[in-house]
Amino acid sequence: MSGHKDPRMPSPQDCVQRYLLEHHAAVQPEKVFAVWPDGSTWTYAKTLELTIKTAHALAALGVKQGDRVLVWMPNCAEALRVWFGLNYLGAAFVPVNTAYRGSLLAHAARLSEARLAIVHAELAPHLGNIAPGQVEEVVVLMGDTPEIDGLKVHESAVLDSARTEPIALAEPINPWDLQSIIFTSGTTGPSKGVLSSYCHLYNMARAAPFLDGSDRYMVNLPIFHSGGVMPVTAMLIHGGSIVMVESFKTDMFWPIVRETGITTSILLGVMGSFLLKQPERPDDRDHTLRSCTYVPMNESAVQFRNRFGTDVHTHFNMTEISMPLVSESNPTALGSAGRPRPGVDVRIVDENDCEVPDGEMGELVVRTDCPWAMNHGYAASPEATAKAWRNGWFHTGDGFRKDAQGNFFFCDRMKDAIRRRGENISSFEVESDIVAHPAVQEAAVVAVKSEVTEDEVLAIVALRPGETLDPVDLIAFLKPRMAHFMIPRYLRFVDELPRTPTAKIRKVELREAGLTQDTWDREAAGVQIKRETLST
Repeated sequence: MSGHKDPRMPSPQDCVQRYLLEHHAAVQPEKVFAVWPDGSTWTYAKTLELTIKTAHALAALGVKQGDRVLVWMPNCAEALRVWFGLNYLGAAFVPVNTAYRGSLLAHAARLSEARLAIVHAELAPHLGNIAPGQVEEVVVLMGDTPEIDGLKVHESAVLDSARTEPIALAEPINPWDLQSIIFTSGTTGPSKGVLSSYCHLYNMARAAPFLDGSDRYMVNLPIFHSGGVMPVTAMLIHGGSIVMVESFKTDMFWPIVRETGITTSILLGVMGSFLLKQPERPDDRDHTLRSCTYVPMNESAVQFRNRFGTDVHTHFNMTEISMPLVSESNPTALGSAGRPRPGVDVRIVDENDCEVPDGEMGELVVRTDCPWAMNHGYAASPEATAKAWRNGWFHTGDGFRKDAQGNFFFCDRMKDAIRRRGENISSFEVESDIVAHPAVQEAAVVAVKSEVTEDEVLAIVALRPGETLDPVDLIAFLKPRMAHFMIPRYLRFVDELPRTPTAKIRKVELREAGLTQDTWDREAAGVQIKRETLST
């Protein structure tokens, strides 16, 4: 194991997943680590045993230390054992959004440089529609195994192994080694694969000061997002436990909390508002949820605290960084994302990286005093890496302002990102798929405010000369091509899009126009788009 004397760098035993799991399995083997929706549990000892068995099976498939493996699975026990098995070998976990299709999926596969993919049976057929980069073999779990042209396909039994002896490593796993590649939502272009070390995820998971080993964390965000990876990592670091659910469901949130003894959770975007809209009950405070991370910190956060008696905290984070802004318990500065935590420097700068005065909006840039405590680049994207890391600071692309008390407030995205129901959406990617329709000349996608919170997607479409297109037909064309949350709610057809003197589309004008009288509303027309639910 490579020695280091920097006191800011965590030891491998403190941050490397394999060593953490081995430690807890030795000192508290019968403590529950994971609780599943069917009521079954994994102790730390069982988690380690399943991890080692899975690692043996992966090794038999040729997975080696340093390899990258694509994992296309929903939140479930099978996904967790694959993730842990990969990291036990020193291989990198590369989870992919289960809503990806077509070009998005192919793009992620290319960036991953993965030879092997492990996928849910209901997703596997979609692999036949893409050229998946370097992927050569696929393991299909949790269902029938289809044939996929051009790929060697394995049934789920290939990941079963009876071997429980520890696997020797070619060399020890270090804090700066690659643990995972997690894909961004592609706010200014195609999605990027964030290279995350064990030290990076350790710093992210340790940033919440209110967590300890007595906590049981509800993992209700997908493990292909940092919001799903971070809680699992935090509980492994602290020696706590998790309850992993497939996704957030309003009517099931409090029953699951009460039945499983959950003490903390993330409530992102509209989640808290949805819970507040439920009828009040005499037992609203009869639960175990003592804390939650509430983003954004708006008036509903105060209402949530007052009604349910749960301490609320907030923060600012993104996949590339390690939660540089955090709040105290029950903060009073509404709208704030918190203040810089120890170990990070943050600045708000103009386009030349010069710091702006308090009260003015600029781009938030971040750096840390611990090496490897943030991402170390984007997979197969050296230009994007250099642009983000220019002048020694990581550029978030998000607009912030700071008040005189040192509170940081998110203002807007510096580019054209849209945030809908907790998902960041790239207008670039939505536009690309709309333009793929043969009747479409060009398209511009902008955010309009939702009646609930966050954004809805408005697409302004110019057709080719002489073409006509029913909005329902365009939605039907988009459904198999993109993630459900990206499909526009609103459509407006125009003869041509407004442009600047340099021929760029004037999105500011389209945003200002918003929902005009001739805008078609998918929901008002009764065209519903739902997330595909996979069996777990």
